[in-house]
Amino acid sequence: MNKFYYDFHIHSCLSPCADDDMTAGNIAGMAFLKGLDIIALTDHNTLGNCPPFFNACEREGLIPVAGVELTTAEEIHIVCLFENLEDGVGFEDFITPHRSKIPNFPDIYGEQLLLGDDDSVSGKHPYLLSDATDLTLEAACRGALKHGGIVFPAHIERPAGGILGVLGFLPDELPFGIVEINSRNFPPDTKTNPALKAALPRNFCLKNSDAHRLWEINEAYKINYVNCIELPAERGDREAARRELFRLLRKTKKPEKL
Repeated sequence: MNKFYYDFHIHSCLSPCADDDMTAGNIAGMAFLKGLDIIALTDHNTLGNCPPFFNACEREGLIPVAGVELTTAEEIHIVCLFENLEDGVGFEDFITPHRSKIPNFPDIYGEQLLLGDDDSVSGKHPYLLSDATDLTLEAACRGALKHGGIVFPAHIERPAGGILGVLGFLPDELPFGIVEINSRNFPPDTKTNPALKAALPRNFCLKNSDAHRLWEINEAYKINYVNCIELPAERGDREAARRELFRLLRKTKKPEKL
């Protein structure tokens, strides 16, 4: 077993609330400097910058994961990760007709920059990506699973967008075996949140940054914890590490009742 340091929730400049310098190359470079091995790009309701992100990670020797932070019709944020870029592209096609058609106003919400391989701007997404989709929580989970994805609720300790803040509990009928705590809020305060206290012992907990700025990306070592996953893969074998990562994450998934 080897330790792999991770961050599975990072936004690029395609998310309107992220800094414009969150380019694929800058994200990969910062993650390398911070000692990470595996990182996922999870923009709001799109995987549009995942192809250049994969290329940037390859150049830095990092293991890239395609992902998305999807906002359901209930205003719940879930993270969907895909073992293969092709599966992520397929999920992008699935969610596209379900996204909001509200125009983006960059002066209010921020730019939504599509990138080329050299971090040049290849376009701008015209509709506000941070708005909720019309997919229910159940439909979003079903769609991600159909495309080979792993799904978990994002930043469950937060009142806004967190599943506990919206519903007050984790639904048993959904196949969540993983939960996410924002790494800046770890360890979370469970004394005043009974639902959070009940959810954590029953689920595999990931500590992700939800980074919208370069300095927010996880560091391999923090004062109060070490941010790593142990995998039965050689550190130099990136494909084996990605395969073993998803094997581990799939083991946590509860039986589907959708």
